[in-house]
Amino acid sequence: MSTGTVVKVSGPLVVAEGMRDANMFDVVRVSDKHLIGEIIEMHGDKASIQVYEETSGLGPGEEVVSTGRPMSVELGPGLISTIYDGIQRPLEKLYEASGANIHRGVEVAALDREKKWYFKPVVKKGDKVQGGDIIGVVQETAVVECRIMIPPKLNGTIKEIKEGEFTVEEEICVVTNEKGVDVTVPMMQKWPVRKERPYRAKQSPDSLLITGQRVIDTFFPITKGGVAAIPGPFGSGKTVTQHQLAKWADADIVVYIGCGERGNEMTDVLLEFPELKDPRTGESLMQRTVLIANTSDMPVAAREASIYTGITIAEFFRDMGYSVALMADSTSRWAEALREMSGRLEEMPGEEGYPAYLGSRLAQFYERAGMVHCLGSDENRMGSLTAIGAVSPPGGDTSEPVSQATLRIVKVFWGLDSSLAYKRHFPAINWLTSYSLYQDKVDAWADKNVEEDFAEHRARAMRLLQEEAELQEIVQLVGVDSLSHSDRLILEVTRSIREDFLHQNSFHEVDTYTSLHKQYRMLALILKFYDEGLKAVKEKVSINKISKLPVLERIGRAKYIEEANVDKEFDVIESEIVSELADLIAKEAEEE
Repeated sequence: MSTGTVVKVSGPLVVAEGMRDANMFDVVRVSDKHLIGEIIEMHGDKASIQVYEETSGLGPGEEVVSTGRPMSVELGPGLISTIYDGIQRPLEKLYEASGANIHRGVEVAALDREKKWYFKPVVKKGDKVQGGDIIGVVQETAVVECRIMIPPKLNGTIKEIKEGEFTVEEEICVVTNEKGVDVTVPMMQKWPVRKERPYRAKQSPDSLLITGQRVIDTFFPITKGGVAAIPGPFGSGKTVTQHQLAKWADADIVVYIGCGERGNEMTDVLLEFPELKDPRTGESLMQRTVLIANTSDMPVAAREASIYTGITIAEFFRDMGYSVALMADSTSRWAEALREMSGRLEEMPGEEGYPAYLGSRLAQFYERAGMVHCLGSDENRMGSLTAIGAVSPPGGDTSEPVSQATLRIVKVFWGLDSSLAYKRHFPAINWLTSYSLYQDKVDAWADKNVEEDFAEHRARAMRLLQEEAELQEIVQLVGVDSLSHSDRLILEVTRSIREDFLHQNSFHEVDTYTSLHKQYRMLALILKFYDEGLKAVKEKVSINKISKLPVLERIGRAKYIEEANVDKEFDVIESEIVSELADLIAKEAEEE
């Protein structure tokens, strides 16, 4: 243990001398209040420490003690449905210990040391095991089974394995390692947050992460193990979009990080998630969720830690073979914390005052996502970690450094548009500026798993939306009457795509989630109307008559049809499209 003395205090930054024996990223305790800190810079025997708690009242001469260990999280049964702060202290336990206002220096274990979990082994005495092998399971919640794994670097033979109720610290297994030494294995592991958890191999992500949000799944999809960014100005719907993804995404585990978010937004999450019903299991959504709440009024240094805490917990569940979705809201606040700490360290500033290493830190975070072959002797065990980060550029200007550094790393860009939000078009994802680099892989997957012409329908709809943007420029210059009937039909059809397909009501019990089959049928319905409308236009039918057909209202209300009735009712609407347009053509022929 290294002991030093405080010589300088600058907000959350504390400089201590006499720390020659300490190491970078060691956790330290500052002063007699035992404030938690982490060494982020060393100069000779001087250590710069970012303190994760309020430093008012600290002064030179206070003692600093290094624990000799890096910042780590506790991994094991008890993580699910718990609400943590940025450095993995459970907020409910903190409330019990210090009331509504957290006192400084409060020490609370991340995992309950007294609660007993029933451990059921899946290996037996004499079995050979290696790092990452599952030796037993614990039913953590009604929907999540916590799989207890051998620590990554331990290989050997099972000498003893127990079954029954144990706390996370008690011995459940003894492994004789390759050197003949007996190693005790408890249910809990500790892992440094800044170090990526190991895996056997990473593979290219190619299966769609189904979210039930039409604009995402059909036009700008993300794969399991993919990375996405949601940049957008204030009020454009970043947080609600992430809530929708957390609720509906096809993931086994959800890790939600509120990094520097407004307190009232985190309160909404904390109140809503326990009440939301998981659509897949019927249980509370919290039964498969870990929440990390680090609000904007909490110490700024803890924002930086919260991102790493969240992704390390997500990697732990990924290693069990689960599909994990991580939501970080928002990485801009994390970057602001980096900028503040960098300024206090007197480092050379980069663009707009952000540190020069902003891009590399963002890359280190997002690169921990992916689809991997998990460690262990089971070569078929696959896990995925999908990372979705919100970015809050000042004034919605995505040319600022955090947005640009993020876009260089991620493969999916869901660009939220304030003008769409002001028109109450949600999700306010701009279909002309957003993109997904997973599109080709998802097209192949959708053609195989949904409908064989899914990708073709999507491409046609996207082309029509792009043509609409060009036609709108002409309309603004010379008016809609200058367009041909076929061009005006495009405007009518794209209005339907925008208002009936891309617009989705997250508060409507049917419209909040749309299956891939229903998405395909909805798009096919609109394109069917376009194809039949083109035939009518060629037969000299007026666009004004086509745009007044009653079937257009039926198409508009199709999104409210329940999943069980989709095929039956959509078939009826399709036949109405054909018959109503055929009647128009027949009447036109008679009049001639």
